[in-house]
Amino acid sequence: MRAMVFRKAQEALRLEDISQPEPGPWDVLIKVEACGVCRTDLHIADGDLTEPAVPLILGHEIVGRIVAKGRQADGLETGQRVGVPWLGATCRHCRYCLEGQENLCDAPVFSGYTRNGGFAEACVADARYVFRLDETASPVALAPLLCAGLIGYRSYRMAGDGGNVGIYGFGAAAHILTQLAVWQGRKVFALTRPGDTAAQEFARSLGAAWAGSSDEVPPEELDAAIIFAPLGSLVPAALKAVRKGGRVVCGGIHMSDIPAFSYADLWGERHILSVANLTRQDGEEFLALAAEAGIATQTRVYALEEANQALEDMRQGQLQGAAVLVP
Repeated sequence: MRAMVFRKAQEALRLEDISQPEPGPWDVLIKVEACGVCRTDLHIADGDLTEPAVPLILGHEIVGRIVAKGRQADGLETGQRVGVPWLGATCRHCRYCLEGQENLCDAPVFSGYTRNGGFAEACVADARYVFRLDETASPVALAPLLCAGLIGYRSYRMAGDGGNVGIYGFGAAAHILTQLAVWQGRKVFALTRPGDTAAQEFARSLGAAWAGSSDEVPPEELDAAIIFAPLGSLVPAALKAVRKGGRVVCGGIHMSDIPAFSYADLWGERHILSVANLTRQDGEEFLALAAEAGIATQTRVYALEEANQALEDMRQGQLQGAAVLVP
């Protein structure tokens, strides 16, 4: 099969012909229909995440159809469409797995990081950690839901039930969660990189009550702020924007260092929270909500061999919505 292979940080992925993988006992072999390009893929390619299994096939927003399965991969059939998320498997026996916090597993497997992912024509995945997907929907439209949607949803839930939600960094996750929040009757305040008027207009087109630059203060006090941009400097800014008792949720797997800030900005029982990975329950809940709310993802399609261009467009902030590779 053809695959875009990562071998060293800060080097371009290479298009290679490699052997198609064989499914293990618990695995399914999936023919990839589409694979979203996530900011986490960019962090791996740039060396911000330092423990990838090398050589590696990136990609953890995978949509495809099962073409073969292992002898213990029950409950799924060949020909069925499934989605593969970031959380590829867990140990199932550490304290976190046993207490319903599999996202914090001590020995996890991550798709496109510690196990090969979907920047390829095929991949294998643990059948116990894939999601059944709509058989008739566009695979390109579904792909961003598998991480931007799922981990974005976990961030959104951790933000609480307040009516005013600020979102810092208006990329793939933000454009999905804005639609959900508006559908649920909340007000969204979108904060983009300074000067990015296109992103601000995009946010308003999705129903945001206000959109401005991240160096501005929103016109209303926020109940919660979700930070998707990987900039630690946004944490103090968000603390100043949330009310007493409000929450600041850091939704990325990587963020630059958080600068010092005044205790007065934290005082008043404000909270700073981080989001780690996802659980399968998150996935089941969100995918059902996304269908009910009629969430429409905005995507830009790239051929598999254009993966490096997709990463560069993300690096330069030239995407509205999500990039998706199609083999």
